[in-house]
Amino acid sequence: MNNIVNVLITHSFPEALITTLREVSPRLRLTVHPARKPEDIPPEEWARAEVLYTERVLPAPEQAPNLKWVQFHLAGIEHALDHPLMSRPELIVTSLSGAASSQMAEYALMMLLALGHRLPDLFANQMKAEWPKDKWERFSPKELRGSTVGIVGYGSIGRQIARLLQPFGATVLAAKRDVMHPEDQEYTPEGMGDPKGELFKRLYPTQALRSMFRECDFVVVCVPLTPETRNLITKEELDALPLGACLVDISRGGVVDHAALLEALQSRKLSGAALDVFPEEPLPPTSPLWKMPNVLITPHISGDSPHYNERAVALFAENLNRYLAGLPLYNRYDPNRGY
Repeated sequence: MNNIVNVLITHSFPEALITTLREVSPRLRLTVHPARKPEDIPPEEWARAEVLYTERVLPAPEQAPNLKWVQFHLAGIEHALDHPLMSRPELIVTSLSGAASSQMAEYALMMLLALGHRLPDLFANQMKAEWPKDKWERFSPKELRGSTVGIVGYGSIGRQIARLLQPFGATVLAAKRDVMHPEDQEYTPEGMGDPKGELFKRLYPTQALRSMFRECDFVVVCVPLTPETRNLITKEELDALPLGACLVDISRGGVVDHAALLEALQSRKLSGAALDVFPEEPLPPTSPLWKMPNVLITPHISGDSPHYNERAVALFAENLNRYLAGLPLYNRYDPNRGY
């Protein structure tokens, strides 16, 4: 590896965060050039870049002959997988998985509480200015204490959800692709997540979701979208849930079969759902989901946080240190896994 490492950053960071990155090592030569498309970057900058930090701006392979590593500003990188650059076999590609786990876990917890405590029904009642005589029956909650919460996808987000659930007295079940390695081998900020894989009662392979769902009062879906996870949750999985269960989806549109989901909500097989992701985004105004009384809809914002840039830079700085030391990088994209 050359003594000087040229790092091109196409995302706009505050100067204080750029200073943090410069302080990682004197071997780093940082060039910050915010861009929306590849043409915004001068050819000479593409030519000398060894490391690229970007959200969506990627060069043609011939434009960046020295490029060895791309760090994305996003956890989900499915948008980039068909780019010609990604077929370069020696290229290292890493995601920002872990930078959004805190806010997304809090979103999931908020929605579990909202659905369990009948918040959509309470809001609807408020709009009617009504004090119902059957309030105890109508608004009887499904408490987290004593309930079973199934987490589909036990990565950084799922593990942080499990951590937040501990004080509530819920039983956590989890499903992940590789049950032989329950520990977390990726980036985990100190004091977060479940690094050793100790916070669930049982770990299921994703092929056994129906078995897990039969035990669940609540389900949170937080897997990435890959060929394996597309349509992972179909009518058969939803039918396995006990009557009156609740679902929170913070994964990607395409993981949950929305035709089956709509049927389960209309029949009240599911008593409620909180949805942040959809097969078509923006969700069309004609979608029946908008007007369903047992559905909470948000416009794909569960990963939003005013602290996202700081967390992104902390992860990138950690990976830069590992890159300079010749160590394996966190969150490396694996084509065999699809994430």
